[in-house]
Amino acid sequence: MATAPAPQQLSENSFAAPADGASETPRKSRRRKTAHLKLVPETRGLREKMRNKCREVAAKLNKTVPLSKDEMEVIVRATLDELGMPEGYVGWMMVVFATEFWRDQVAGVPPERRLFLLPHCLKHAEGCPADYDEFGLECKTCGACSIADFRGVADEMGYKVLVAEGSPIVLKIILSGYVDAIVGVACLNVLEKAIDKILLAGIPCMAVPLLSSDCRNTSVDEDWVDDMVRLHTPETVQQTRSYVHLMRAATQMFEPEQLERIMPRLRGGPRLAEVNGQGAAGLNPIAATEAIAYDFLSKGGKHSRPFITLSVYDALTGGNGTLSDGGAHVARFPDAILRTAMSIETFHKASLVHDDIEDDDAFRYGEETLHRRYGIPTAINVGDYMIGMGYRLVSRDSKELGADVVADILNNLADAHMKLSEGQGAELLWRDAKDKRLKPLDALKIYALKTSPAFEAALYSGVRLAGPVGEYAEPIRQFSRNIGVAFQILNDLKDWRGDDDNKLSAGGDTLGGRPTVLWALAIEGLPAEEQAELLKLVGDESVGDEYRITRVRQLYEQADVFEKAHRLVDKHQQRAEAIADALEPEELRRLFYYLIDTVLERPTEPSERQAPTPVITQLSLAAK
Repeated sequence: MATAPAPQQLSENSFAAPADGASETPRKSRRRKTAHLKLVPETRGLREKMRNKCREVAAKLNKTVPLSKDEMEVIVRATLDELGMPEGYVGWMMVVFATEFWRDQVAGVPPERRLFLLPHCLKHAEGCPADYDEFGLECKTCGACSIADFRGVADEMGYKVLVAEGSPIVLKIILSGYVDAIVGVACLNVLEKAIDKILLAGIPCMAVPLLSSDCRNTSVDEDWVDDMVRLHTPETVQQTRSYVHLMRAATQMFEPEQLERIMPRLRGGPRLAEVNGQGAAGLNPIAATEAIAYDFLSKGGKHSRPFITLSVYDALTGGNGTLSDGGAHVARFPDAILRTAMSIETFHKASLVHDDIEDDDAFRYGEETLHRRYGIPTAINVGDYMIGMGYRLVSRDSKELGADVVADILNNLADAHMKLSEGQGAELLWRDAKDKRLKPLDALKIYALKTSPAFEAALYSGVRLAGPVGEYAEPIRQFSRNIGVAFQILNDLKDWRGDDDNKLSAGGDTLGGRPTVLWALAIEGLPAEEQAELLKLVGDESVGDEYRITRVRQLYEQADVFEKAHRLVDKHQQRAEAIADALEPEELRRLFYYLIDTVLERPTEPSERQAPTPVITQLSLAAK
């Protein structure tokens, strides 16, 4: 594996005159304060001038590979310098530049395959007659605001339309397979949160920024929106590589119909959802365990592990799954390949069932955890069943994959399974111990055992499906260790911001007595008196949770724990990037950088928790 430039370097797009003299994007911590970068140009004339310049620069770009936000910022800053404008316009300019980058490709997507996203803050604040349903604002044609006008045009053209905040539901809708491009209107704060994942995945997208971030009675350049919605299909368009097809494949194979086709049930019988609300009690007892397992596999999750396996396999077999017609290519993947990718997710789901029991968590994917619904013995058994299912998904395909390939993958999966159990066991022993002292190095060792094996198993399986592992073995191991540890540290930091997925309040890991590197850094960095106070707080239920969390946070801040943790993430991210730099072929190197940027996604600055997002079901979206 020869050393090659990272894909984030602007080698392919270094043509741009506006970017002359611009330095390469530093790949460092993404923790930034960005409020000062969100100025909106005051006059229409200035906005037109800046948009025209973005269009001129974007026209010169090689668009075969999507730009990351970091790469885009380098070009935008250089362009602002050329125009003699301040950096305060960076955020607005990046949105407009991204729009111009994707303009032709969005135009090439039929309107009925586009999603039009409108913000509810465009509505008239007083007297709006519309109600919210599961799709967001159920807009009515009353003439009080511009939403109905925009929506009317989009509906006539065949768009899927949502009046809601930009949020993760947009990515879910893309992965559902109903739309291939996004056009939208939003404030810079909302667009900033969405831009990373959308850009990195290579999803064609355009947006018109609101003229302010005031969430009441804001405004927008309405003719820009109208022009965006009415884009025509050009004859020829340069296509940008996209991970959407592989992401869709990883998600859709866990939909009930695909799940049944790829992995037919052995016991048969109805699905859990088909027994008229009776739950497992309405099933044949012999088939009940299988039915519960299949039902759990089809719910929730980001499906990142099967995506990794499929994407590595694709990268090492030509990378055709990321081309514009990649969907047809991925659809031809043999079921044996899909089943191997599914096995990683099956093991993961089994570990979640067992983790929920060990932590006595109440909810998973917005529903009661299995042990709360069916009891601990049944939940343990279902988790065990899914472990067996995971191994069978690989072992049954010895003829198709080759006995040596299956043996290597199973051995790697077994090794990962044992390491994960060792890491979980270490966590449980520490949680139940009287002495809560913990060294940062020991916490990181637990992380390496608990989190890294899943990444390694997913990467290894994808490589082995494509051919011998050979020289990839050590880079995979080191990359997985560093990205896994960094991911877990970020997860600990997320616990102190609250968690929209399953946790309802900040500091849950501390109250649950779980060993974290934050705790270890505090023990290491506090004076003896405060250290003793911290050790007492974790088990002291004589005081309220709110006081305990508040005081622990104060002690963490005194020990500079959060900043130290971020620096640890930076260190492990840089190590992972160094490994990615040395990988070949280019498709694999690009994928590793994509994983770094998405797995280690960080907020740019603290933000208040958002209101719950409407749930979009695939069936109702299709009907709409």
